[in-house]
Amino acid sequence: MIARTVSSRRDGPTDGRHDGRREARPEPPVTAAWLERVTTHYLDRYGASSEMLRRVLARRIDRRCRSRDEDASAHAGLIEETVARAQKAGLVDDARFAAARLRGLRRRGTSTRQAQARLAAKGIDRETIAATLAEEDEAAGTQQGEADTEERAAFAYARRRRLGPYRRPETREANRERDLAAMARAGFSYALAKAVLASEADEDETSINQE
Repeated sequence: MIARTVSSRRDGPTDGRHDGRREARPEPPVTAAWLERVTTHYLDRYGASSEMLRRVLARRIDRRCRSRDEDASAHAGLIEETVARAQKAGLVDDARFAAARLRGLRRRGTSTRQAQARLAAKGIDRETIAATLAEEDEAAGTQQGEADTEERAAFAYARRRRLGPYRRPETREANRERDLAAMARAGFSYALAKAVLASEADEDETSINQE
């Protein structure tokens, strides 16, 4: 006869002391050293503006303070001190961030209007945005023979979205109004959108201003 194997596992206590659940321990307190580590880890992974860093630190502090039943607003000064140290060390530079972000937006065909809105959403102030756009125009004038940055962005947007000259020839006219609406929503003027959509895909993008 095959003997049955009897489990030697003992029943646990029935008072709930060892039911497999651990009591949630409060997280360690908010300290300057901890915020420095959070800052370093974040900036090693992402480019950021001062305001973006400020928001990240505020979220992390809020989460930690909730677990400790503390008031997160008590650490507002510590956030500002941490951001100031990052600025002084060159880890965050709003002008540098804005210029890099604008270059990326322009490559994707972002209009000036939308670029301004997106930079503002990242916490860049109006003065820095205006200076960044002015520097872009100056660089374009020097390097591209007075090429218009907005025009080049419009062509990039049309190319990426396959609008106008980047559609199949037999579908261009039927989609003209739809393409105009798309470019208007993207922030381009009616005149510029109309000119871009009427051009040819292999046309020199600076020719619109020369007509």
